[in-house]
Amino acid sequence: MAGNFRILQTKSFYLFSAFRTGMFKIGFVKLGNIATSTAIDLSLDEIAERSDIEFKIVSFGPKMTKKEGEGAAELLAWAPQLVVICSPNAATAGPTAARELFKGVPTIVISDGPVKKESRDALAAEGFGYIILPMDPLIGAKREFLDPAEMALFNSDALRVLAACGAIRLVQEELDSALISIAAGLAKLPSILATPEKCAERMNFFNPYARAKAVGALYMAQAVASIDAAACFRLKELEAIALAAAAGHEVMRAAAKLADESRELEKAGDSVSRQPHARTGELMNKTRLLEKPEKI
Repeated sequence: MAGNFRILQTKSFYLFSAFRTGMFKIGFVKLGNIATSTAIDLSLDEIAERSDIEFKIVSFGPKMTKKEGEGAAELLAWAPQLVVICSPNAATAGPTAARELFKGVPTIVISDGPVKKESRDALAAEGFGYIILPMDPLIGAKREFLDPAEMALFNSDALRVLAACGAIRLVQEELDSALISIAAGLAKLPSILATPEKCAERMNFFNPYARAKAVGALYMAQAVASIDAAACFRLKELEAIALAAAAGHEVMRAAAKLADESRELEKAGDSVSRQPHARTGELMNKTRLLEKPEKI
């Protein structure tokens, strides 16, 4: 009971103090890992020069049990104005426990494909925003196949697809929009089930072949999740597990190559869409490599 009382006190402190500072305070809770986790905070301040925003990250590495979810309570004392919970399968015990801590605080859940429609509806009903990314796929997490090197290679391939093809920009733009709305007193949070087409649209491709390659890479990344799910949860024999996990990772590698091809087409036409942040937080825009970015 004493612990719960301290949490309630902290929530009350949040309500009175969150907007006293001119710096917007955004807190991240990272439970387990999806590829998006590695870049989500950096995408809001890519050259570490924003003067309008402060970050605090509570991470539990690969762990995401109820214990870790409850451990996220330490973030409450910092009084964040926006909380982002990033994890695989947001319906599991750890992410669910973490969300319970932040009711009453604007909170956005970032997760991968296993989040069902009923779970998304429940998130919205409880006042949480969400961005679900089916193209941020399950890794082949079986000892018969996975080791640290394979883990790092898979995540680098996945992140390349998410970055080059628009998923990271979708997340970044939605987080920017949310913090702007919260600072204005509106707290408008996203409710997005991302599709390959929605992600690619955010990258403002000039070359339609580049856009098609990006969409194709994202669909391939989505397919990886179903291949690796069989390896992780359904198959029982060593040979079947290892072959399925290896197949999933080969598809992820091929998707990364296709994502590279997409970006190279845009580079060849000097038409890569870039959206850096200004020092004061506004998004800027440029397309030609040798032009200066301008505020949108």
